[in-house]
Amino acid sequence: MTEPKRAPGGFPVVGVVGGGQLARMMQGPAIELGIQLSVLAEDEVAAAALVVPSSPVGRHTELDHVLEFARSCDVVAFDHEHVPQSVLESLENEGIVMHPSRTALRFAQDKLAMRRRLTDLGIACPRWAVARVAADVDRFGAEVGWPVIVKTPRGGYDGKGVMLASSSADVADWLTHVGEPGPMSEGLLLEERVDFTRELAALVARSPSGQAAAWPVVETVQTGGICTEVLAPAPGIDPDLAAVATEAALRVAGELGVTGVLAVEMFEVPGPDGRPGYVVNELAMRPHNSGHWSMDGAVTGQFEQHLRAVLDLPLGDPRPHAPWTAMANVLGGDYPELYPAYRHIMARDPQAKVHMYGKGVRPGRKLGHVNVSGPDLAEVRDRARHAADFLQGVITE
Repeated sequence: MTEPKRAPGGFPVVGVVGGGQLARMMQGPAIELGIQLSVLAEDEVAAAALVVPSSPVGRHTELDHVLEFARSCDVVAFDHEHVPQSVLESLENEGIVMHPSRTALRFAQDKLAMRRRLTDLGIACPRWAVARVAADVDRFGAEVGWPVIVKTPRGGYDGKGVMLASSSADVADWLTHVGEPGPMSEGLLLEERVDFTRELAALVARSPSGQAAAWPVVETVQTGGICTEVLAPAPGIDPDLAAVATEAALRVAGELGVTGVLAVEMFEVPGPDGRPGYVVNELAMRPHNSGHWSMDGAVTGQFEQHLRAVLDLPLGDPRPHAPWTAMANVLGGDYPELYPAYRHIMARDPQAKVHMYGKGVRPGRKLGHVNVSGPDLAEVRDRARHAADFLQGVITE
């Protein structure tokens, strides 16, 4: 692999394993900070490889590829959580600086490990159990009520590896793979189906020296298991819930030793006293879809903050610029040519910020997002959604 070029002045090289849109969106803030970015990309036309000059091609599962890449960087971060623990352990043994660390990443990679740790910390979670045989599923369903949520402990994302089961028969095929090498080797994760009010996300950042910062808690809107909108801050959120959710996210970051950005996805639920509460759904130890609004809507966006954190620089101000920011995801639709839509979107709404990821169109694939900020929630939400729908081809006027 070709070594990344280093800028004069002692500026570091941050390596990112994975060439997806998250790595791509780190490039702008890296340029502004004077930091050199290098990306281990899946191929030459990966989203990040199109914009980062130093983008050697290699596989995140191949130890030789990752080691050679990491040795040329001052610190290594991640575009995703799928680097095997064996590879991370080898990096750790070589003394390569990684953020987050191998031990922290385990709780984002393994949902069973995450549930056990959060439960030990007293962080509110749905009722859960481990299933290795059909009787385990039947017992849990009888205890919490059917249907139940069944998850593969490793490898799932955006609704993949998740099933709503009305009986153990629904997961019979998955149970046959329990004990085999792979995402279900230790069993299946069973969770009660939560009767939630809405979905929230608490996004925080933490540096190796322990400094932390938190953005406002946001509402995430899901369609078919994929996030389609983010509203920042979460409309009408109870101030006490916002404070408790933020405190929980900061405590998770500290107790798990997370460095960089951490997204804690939550369900808002009615509390026993009638006041709103939360339960934690998922963790992501990297910039996250729920924080894309911050690129244009906060003083310091999540990608700049992530770079600051992994380099142990002082963290930036996470406060929002405007009362409201709406983020709308652009999903793949019927139109493979996306650029022609820019003329309409930019003429109709010059204040809309369009971020595209350099990906080919595929139905349901996340291709980009649109941010709109302003004083009126309904208006900014409508403007963001219109721009995203026009890019997708849902509307043509």
